[in-house]
Amino acid sequence: MAKVAVIGCTHAGVFATVSILKAHPDWEVHVFERNDTVSFLSCGIALWVGDHVSDPNRMFYSSPAALADAGAHVHMHTDVVSADAATKHVEWTDLQTDEKGACDFDYLVVTTGSKPVLPPIPGIDGGRVLHCKNWDDALRVKELCGDADSVAVIGAGYIGSELADQLSEAGKRVVLVDALPRVLAKNFDADVTDQMERAFADHGVELALGEKVVAFESSDSAVTVTTDKGAYTADYAILGLGFLPRTDLFDGQLDMMPNGAIRVDEYLRTSVPGVFAAGDAASILFNPTGKEDYIPLATNAVRQASLVGANIVEPTIAYAGTQATSAVQLYEYSLAATGLTVEGGAVRGLSLESTTVTENYRPDFMLTTAPVTATLVFDPETRQVKGAQFFSTEPDVAQAANAVSIAIANKMTVEQLAQVDLLFQPNFSNPVNYIGSVSMKAAGLV
Repeated sequence: MAKVAVIGCTHAGVFATVSILKAHPDWEVHVFERNDTVSFLSCGIALWVGDHVSDPNRMFYSSPAALADAGAHVHMHTDVVSADAATKHVEWTDLQTDEKGACDFDYLVVTTGSKPVLPPIPGIDGGRVLHCKNWDDALRVKELCGDADSVAVIGAGYIGSELADQLSEAGKRVVLVDALPRVLAKNFDADVTDQMERAFADHGVELALGEKVVAFESSDSAVTVTTDKGAYTADYAILGLGFLPRTDLFDGQLDMMPNGAIRVDEYLRTSVPGVFAAGDAASILFNPTGKEDYIPLATNAVRQASLVGANIVEPTIAYAGTQATSAVQLYEYSLAATGLTVEGGAVRGLSLESTTVTENYRPDFMLTTAPVTATLVFDPETRQVKGAQFFSTEPDVAQAANAVSIAIANKMTVEQLAQVDLLFQPNFSNPVNYIGSVSMKAAGLV
């Protein structure tokens, strides 16, 4: 019977634990988590702030008790203070009792997750500068911003955009600040972001784009956010600047990417035998480029970690990689994307092209319909599909990103995607589905 230490337990930790116990029910699996919860769906924080969550307790899909029932030895409020990758020796401290513990294991599974990006900006640790990452952050944001009149949101990616949406809908005065020149600039090209910026303006959100924050100054009643172009005062500021791997525990022990993500192979094995990593702490295979990348998404964490049990003794099931497929609902708009944008390709050294169409998602003879903006990104040399983006008030268009994700994973060309059999029924689609329209245009067929 082998002994396993799973270090960290959000999405990857939960699924790694379950997969190991399913494959090896007689093994002794110890789970170490410094917080008092597991499996928190942090993507729901903004929705909870906007009172769109039925019960915040349902933002957890597992629990320490559920993992214990599955056969794990669960150590909550426990901080792993050292872990030797070579010897598998782990030492920890109970954060409630200060009791120390240590043990040798046969395998280590590193699922320590990520931490918020916190640049060395003066005042960033002020009392009115809030984070948006874990359950404790969610509680604080919900409590403090409920009575606030104004909020400055720093970062116009998914997290910041969702917060700006929900807070403005709740009647708060909101300023959305980002150093990049467009909202959601890493997720969508300008054909989509231009429309989203107009929507923010229509809902009263002040956009401070292309502005780098240089200081925060908190007082008893407000915080002033100073940028290289101006200053904005609000009751609170919320940071949504992205994430970095939380892997300090293994510095100098495991091979890592420059940002600290632990490098893993297709079987989730690290550079040290018997040590596995998954989720936000690990590198990932990004299929549009065929190279390793860092893409901290819950979907990636779940799919990686679910294979740990199958591969922990010997390599059995390879991880298939990711297209970073994602979506967000902002006001009445649904936005979904998969793969690369043109700009994202350029950052990675790829020269890509895109084609965009805007058309109604179903026939005009229906009593209601709505326009869809569909963008297809492709390699002009190989003709392979590399990405897609969709924007509409029709929520179901988000599923189109899933369809193109499959095309990218299978290295389809725009010509092949243009010939895929997509349904026509007036309730759901035009005779030529918008995925077909944009791929046919990219293929030069229309």
